[in-house]
Amino acid sequence: MDKAQTPSNFGLHDSRQLGRNWILLRGLSRESAHWGDFVPLLRAAFPEAGITALDLPGTGRYCREASPDSIRQITRQVRAQARQAGLLQQPVTVLGLSLGAMVAFEWMLSYPGDICGAALINTSFAGLSPSYQRLRWQSLVRLAALALTRNLRRREAAILALVSNRTPDERTLKDWESIQRERPVSLKNSWRQIRAAARYRPCDRRPEQSVLLLNAWGDRLVAPECSVDIYRKWHWRYCSHPWAGHDLPLDDGAWVVAQLQEWAAQN
Repeated sequence: MDKAQTPSNFGLHDSRQLGRNWILLRGLSRESAHWGDFVPLLRAAFPEAGITALDLPGTGRYCREASPDSIRQITRQVRAQARQAGLLQQPVTVLGLSLGAMVAFEWMLSYPGDICGAALINTSFAGLSPSYQRLRWQSLVRLAALALTRNLRRREAAILALVSNRTPDERTLKDWESIQRERPVSLKNSWRQIRAAARYRPCDRRPEQSVLLLNAWGDRLVAPECSVDIYRKWHWRYCSHPWAGHDLPLDDGAWVVAQLQEWAAQN
């Protein structure tokens, strides 16, 4: 292992650092701006904490760059972002949604000294859950159709309807439309991210950091049973939301923040 990849041991397994230095990672074809009102909620709950939302390769400020098609490579690039921004000077708590949660998990395995804990929302791993649950085929068909929709507003409205179970929110729709217009995610990058997620099969080594699993039983993109499969494998703390969709922080951000507060307080 070269010097650049050597873990910084200051944060290894120190659960007392949970919630003091947050990094937020979004999911498939979404960027940091898609966290929306969730970031102020998290900041109100952890007023002394540093909170930074990073963009995955191929999204946000990196929308014109090619996304890798493996979680390991995506993780390396995200970690390089964090290092360059000076975010790894103290132990990190990573909050990852879907694809972002896969990156968080791989980060814990590959660079354990960076991270004191991770909260994984609505995610899945190959080898633990069948492919038809990891990305439900009905949703895959809808995603393929959406990719061919040229009307930006109609496309974002359909994505919002797929990932959220809340009453349609005009402000959120306008925000998402604006994000995609200003920093569009290419069809090629979307499919490279899907490929990375579909192939992600982490090793059987159990990360020793504190982990919180959150899922939503109204998720129509990834079957909620996938989080249950992860729980059965490693028996981490697990909480389930009864009605929210795949974008759990959007549907009930206050509930997510409450689970994060309780998790951090108990470690």
